[in-house]
Amino acid sequence: MAVFENSISGIVVILLMILLGFFLAKRGWFDDKSTKLIAKIVTQVALPAYMISTITSKFTAKTLLHTLPDLRFPVISMLILFGISVAVARALRIAKYHRGLFESMFFNSNTVFVGLPVNLALFGDRSLPYVLVYYMANTTFFWTLGVYLIQRDGDADSKFNLKQTLRKVFSPPLLGFIVAVIMVLLDIPKIQIVHPILKSFLESCDYVGGLTTPLSMLFIGIAVSKVSIQDVKFNRLNWGILLGRFIMAPLLMTLLVTFTSMPILMKQVFILQSAMPVMTNAPVVSKLYNADDKYASLMVTETTLLSLIVIPILMTLVQKF
Repeated sequence: MAVFENSISGIVVILLMILLGFFLAKRGWFDDKSTKLIAKIVTQVALPAYMISTITSKFTAKTLLHTLPDLRFPVISMLILFGISVAVARALRIAKYHRGLFESMFFNSNTVFVGLPVNLALFGDRSLPYVLVYYMANTTFFWTLGVYLIQRDGDADSKFNLKQTLRKVFSPPLLGFIVAVIMVLLDIPKIQIVHPILKSFLESCDYVGGLTTPLSMLFIGIAVSKVSIQDVKFNRLNWGILLGRFIMAPLLMTLLVTFTSMPILMKQVFILQSAMPVMTNAPVVSKLYNADDKYASLMVTETTLLSLIVIPILMTLVQKF
């Protein structure tokens, strides 16, 4: 019961931060430039610093090495979801110029702007290694298969750019994670006790990393404030994505992890991560490759809004593990 109450409390905290961003945006505090700046600060500065600070202070080499093999579960889940997305796209008769974007949004989730702060608010720092394991799989799939599918919708003749793809996969958050893992494996957290410069560096990462959750929630609030009721539509394109994000993905992950011996917290984190909204990068990539970025933007917003209802329901269900 105490765990459930803490979870509800965490959800309320998240909603309050989102509401703050919503009301500040409605009062004209943010324009497009400031919104993009917040996104940059989170993904390129705060989140990498948070990775380094938290992993080096909370985890040991033994813990990390024990956790990484479970990367296979999100990988298997996304591969199966991709297969399902192809079948659903054909069953719903999705037009060819929408099919790749539809499939990409169906099996990829927003593990950073929503997934990370949600899990941290609900479970605390102990959930971080499991969040990051899912994040590694998700970001790799999006910037390879996901981008290829979106690219196919827009510029059919464009070629796969390996250099650009690797740069996207090895994004600042993932690089921060890799640096933190290397530091833990080299036992650097112990060295910092007697090394003042290293100690100052890790303390700075701790302060900067603290920006991750509040700025992420403000960003979501700003995004929600820009939605007009007239823009929200529910047709087979939209219902298909909602089916994939909020029903098929968590159901599949539940089937994969229920009978395993992995920690209960890992099961809960994986299920929640699988049911997060559409990737915020989907509209950006769609615009880059001349796909339907308006449709992508609408689905990011719709799934983010509905996640405020889905997350509490899902949180109640995963308590049964």
